[in-house]
Amino acid sequence: MSENTAPMPDFTRWPSFPFEGDMRVKKLAAPVDVEPPRSGEDATDCVACGTPDDAYIWVSERWRVRAMDRPTGLPMVLILECRSHLDLGDLPNLLAAELGVMTVRLERAIRSLDGVARVHVNRWGDGSAHLHMWFLARPYGRLQLRGTFLSLWDDILPVIPEAQWRENLALVAAWLADFGGKANAEPAHIQWESPSTFSVPTATTVDTEPDDSRRPATLGDVEAAKAPPTENPENPDTAEQPIAQQPSPTAASPEAPTTEDQGGVRPSGAKSAASDHRSDLGTEVSPAADPESQYRSERRFPEAPAPDPGNPANSGQAPVQSTLPGSL
Repeated sequence: MSENTAPMPDFTRWPSFPFEGDMRVKKLAAPVDVEPPRSGEDATDCVACGTPDDAYIWVSERWRVRAMDRPTGLPMVLILECRSHLDLGDLPNLLAAELGVMTVRLERAIRSLDGVARVHVNRWGDGSAHLHMWFLARPYGRLQLRGTFLSLWDDILPVIPEAQWRENLALVAAWLADFGGKANAEPAHIQWESPSTFSVPTATTVDTEPDDSRRPATLGDVEAAKAPPTENPENPDTAEQPIAQQPSPTAASPEAPTTEDQGGVRPSGAKSAASDHRSDLGTEVSPAADPESQYRSERRFPEAPAPDPGNPANSGQAPVQSTLPGSL
């Protein structure tokens, strides 16, 4: 087996070569006279032509882009196909020109992903007769993956998370859709679970909200909250005191104020017109029935002087009817 004694080629010593150790060259098979047909030589048996659009991440009128059926070791592996059942050398000028544009556009879309340093573009064409271009993303910083063996490393590296893979597919599809066509790929949906039960507050729940933050029930509550405190010009020391701290009225102190004296303040020494008129007419006025005496008692005015016994109006005798001015 002299063919196996030849030294190994130099590329086996490259840092990018994925294998090491004792290896030998495989025996080369004899050439065939007629090559077998490739997959999909007949359009009726072509897998690419029979695949619906929803299996692709992006589709347009003349081009489609598909991914692998599962994540692999590289950040992204995509295949660009034309809708027409043509190989590379069979493309008309229009599709040939668009192939160049689509190659550059897809390379930019993949290179825009996080963690991608370069994009390798390959076309072999030995497996399928339908034109398909491979796009493989090399991870950033992985210098050992540079060069020819990137496609081998794709099967060796640990598989990337599926959520990241689906997100990358959605980003590439959205990039292509900005120039036309339709994006079919969507990012991975967030997995979340709603609570099985909901806690409903009951009537026994204690309201810990302070009273100051309660909303007023009526317009009067709002105006009462905005009204300034009432001041008493006669006795400012007791104007700000609460009602509970005010001196309570007693029988021995007729001057004590009541809760009904919070009206307007009458000047000291003023008399009502009704009281003056009754005094002039000689009508007997008692302290209990005199509204002026009661008013002075309620507003803490000095007590009126004691009645004069010599005054007929206060002697307890029958009141003398005064002569009207018209009878004189």
